[in-house]
Amino acid sequence: MIKKILFASICACLGYISSASAQQTLKLDSLPKVHNNIFINTDTVAVPVVSENPLTMGQNFIYKLRLDSIAKTVPLPYNEYVQQYIDIYAKRKDMFGKMIGLSSYYFPIFDKALKDYNIPQEIKYLTIVESQMNPHAISRVGATGIWQFMFGTGKAYGLKMDNFVDERKDPIQASYAAAAYFRDAFEELGDWLLAIAAYNCGKGNVNRAIEKANSRDFWVIRQFLPKETRNYVPAFIAAVYVMNYSNKHQITAQASNMFLKTDTVQTTRFVSLSTLAKVLNIEEGAMMALNPSYKKKIVNGTDDEPKRIVMPKLKDADYAGIYDVLNDQEVDVSMKVIEASTDDARDLRKKKAKSISTSSIVYHKVTAGQNLTTVADKYGVEVQDLRVWNGLKSKTLVPGQKLKIYAKNRTPLKAPASFLSYKVKTGDTLSEIAEKFDGATVQSIRRDNRLSKAGLQVGMVLKISKG
Repeated sequence: MIKKILFASICACLGYISSASAQQTLKLDSLPKVHNNIFINTDTVAVPVVSENPLTMGQNFIYKLRLDSIAKTVPLPYNEYVQQYIDIYAKRKDMFGKMIGLSSYYFPIFDKALKDYNIPQEIKYLTIVESQMNPHAISRVGATGIWQFMFGTGKAYGLKMDNFVDERKDPIQASYAAAAYFRDAFEELGDWLLAIAAYNCGKGNVNRAIEKANSRDFWVIRQFLPKETRNYVPAFIAAVYVMNYSNKHQITAQASNMFLKTDTVQTTRFVSLSTLAKVLNIEEGAMMALNPSYKKKIVNGTDDEPKRIVMPKLKDADYAGIYDVLNDQEVDVSMKVIEASTDDARDLRKKKAKSISTSSIVYHKVTAGQNLTTVADKYGVEVQDLRVWNGLKSKTLVPGQKLKIYAKNRTPLKAPASFLSYKVKTGDTLSEIAEKFDGATVQSIRRDNRLSKAGLQVGMVLKISKG
């Protein structure tokens, strides 16, 4: 009798993983579609730093049981570091509600790529820590996409970056590249937690930590790893826990704006995604969400290199219209493909440091009311350059502060532009407005009106530069 009572108590604490799995696989087709952009900021945030906090025995027991109950190949040990990240993530109910919603679309893509490379399925949860499953996420050093590939690493694993496409933003291509990386990292390091750490800081840093600690146990070598990597693995384990036990923390799935049922076609032609969206009678943003890697909203397929287009599966689709768009031979765009150069901020800083001559330095004394943008505009330089040249960690300037400006990087300032006004009407898009005015472009309208997104509001008055 005592054994039965004890077993029932453990089950109550555990909450049965099956109920959590049901939460995870909630079918969102029945939920209302929302078209608001859930990606508030495309810049990724480093893993939050946590402090050491004592835990009660009750917490230890419950969370350890739950982690042990999750089917896994990757070890999911429980300790105070993991608990602190569980505490952080469990409070982010809105964020994890969105993650559960997005997982209905993205997890099947991740699962297939990981399975094809015989990589544990739990690795897919890293995308929450890396990018919150945002294909447009960019880190402060240039890591890009859902899997946050640096330029060099992405290129090494077969991802293409040119003037048309950045495959680091392609969920399918980037998932296969990530799977290949984990295959190589596990073969070299022989431990999944070490492979996960290597994904964050590189295999070289992990091998050096192994040598210093004379151990291959992540928790032993942890002290010798970069600070962010020490927290990266506990954050991953906590993300696995919260996604599987969201119902124990009052986290509910939110419907995503992704079409869950899709068709995929290969094209050997140049295809306008904007035109295709009109024929499908869906928002352009929804079409781009399915095909986030195409920079110009143009799919540049050729006979030698066919390109993939993902389309929503619609009951009343205009198949004749779709056929015409896919076979249109008059897409107005230069077909020349130019390979992209690195966007690794660390490499770019090194190049700038080598090319800058100290004799070209001028100094600017900050006056009241000035900020980095006004100073950069005055000298015709970039804000990011000002920050690098002066080692600025904050955007705030203090009157009297002296700033270094490298004169050889200055560009002649243009005469003040004159503007026309345009009041936004229902159905207007930036591209359509730009077409109404000679010399106007989507980029110039966004710049002149300081628009952070392409979204417009009816009644908004825009400044349009004359020529």
